[in-house]
Amino acid sequence: MSDTHGSDEINEAAVIHDWNVHGVYSPKRTRKPQIVDETLRDGVQCPSVVDPPIEAKVEMVRLLAALGVDVVDIGLPGAGPRAVADVTRLATLIRDEKLPILANCAARTINADILPIIDISQKVGIPIEVMAFLGASPIRLYAEGWDVDLLETRTRSSVRLAKQNGLPCTFVTEDTTRSNPETLRRLFRAAIEEGADGLCLCDTVGHATESGVRNLYTFTRTVLEECGRASGPDAVRLDWHGHNDRGYGLSNAVAAVDVGFDRVHGCVLGVGERVGNTSLDLLLVNLKLLGWFDGDLSRLGELVDLTSLHTQVPIPVSYPVFGKDAFRTGTGVHAAAVIKALNKGADWLADRVYSGVPASWFGRRQEIEIGHMAGDSNIIYWLRTRKIEPTPALVASIRDKAKSTARLLTEDEVYAVVNGS
Repeated sequence: MSDTHGSDEINEAAVIHDWNVHGVYSPKRTRKPQIVDETLRDGVQCPSVVDPPIEAKVEMVRLLAALGVDVVDIGLPGAGPRAVADVTRLATLIRDEKLPILANCAARTINADILPIIDISQKVGIPIEVMAFLGASPIRLYAEGWDVDLLETRTRSSVRLAKQNGLPCTFVTEDTTRSNPETLRRLFRAAIEEGADGLCLCDTVGHATESGVRNLYTFTRTVLEECGRASGPDAVRLDWHGHNDRGYGLSNAVAAVDVGFDRVHGCVLGVGERVGNTSLDLLLVNLKLLGWFDGDLSRLGELVDLTSLHTQVPIPVSYPVFGKDAFRTGTGVHAAAVIKALNKGADWLADRVYSGVPASWFGRRQEIEIGHMAGDSNIIYWLRTRKIEPTPALVASIRDKAKSTARLLTEDEVYAVVNGS
């Protein structure tokens, strides 16, 4: 690289070697996955989450559609009258505003859960996918006193009920990642024979590692091939639904996309049972960076903030991309590099030189603060961005103030020095 002084003389590939895509191990995915949001159903099952008011849910669905999310779970109407009212309102919203997003609803494999979905779909006049779920692991069968014959009966009756009423249906096995292959094969074949459009493999208790994701996908594809439903117009869709109990939620979801799952689920801010689900927002960020999602995510921060406000789940300051500190620095060497990049006239360079994520893609910006580890470059940049002349005396006064603290200075504290207070 002989010359990097002009913004037109360099590009990203010239200054960043990406080991994520160059080498023996690289992403294989070619087809873009579909994204399913579960915030308004699985997400609100977290004991610490407040179920948002319907007005907030309406705005969340609008934002999800605007961001390019494919499917939204609008609730579990079998839970009671409030759930029925909210699901009806959201289905009506999607119909009336012609939002580019599909609706689904969760249901246990019992008529009492599936019939309300059928009723709402017929009343509103749009198809609502039935996500019929059933525990399949031996530990669950032992705890419940179930046997596999009962599971097959429930599988067949629930899928049949949905399909006879003209609704798309995905059969969901809870705790798939701890279930016996013999049980899964029997239930998957039963669901397919009854007309299921998809199978959803669930890591309900966050047990799986990436190898588990890949092993389950390979096994399930084998079952689909045995049924003649692995490809072509009658192919059965495969979904991945993961939880985060071991901290693998996001990496498992990316692995699921890479290995070939058709749809991947998540919740905004990773809310959900216990420690939560795959973080939908961070999944979108990573898919965008990998080139597997081409939607405009500049409003993704709005969705995160709205979800945080109405579920009353605070955003940690160090939360990737959307936390307060995600793009802030008070360190002199970091700030100096960002400023030098800006001085070259390359905003994209400043957005990447000390950041693995380009803030501007997600409606954010790099922020340079002043603290005890700051250099003069921080101070000069801070002043100039606020159209204040960085005289040597003023810079020295702010530096002295910063070095006397063990934290970043607040904006009011810096202005107090500027104003001679």
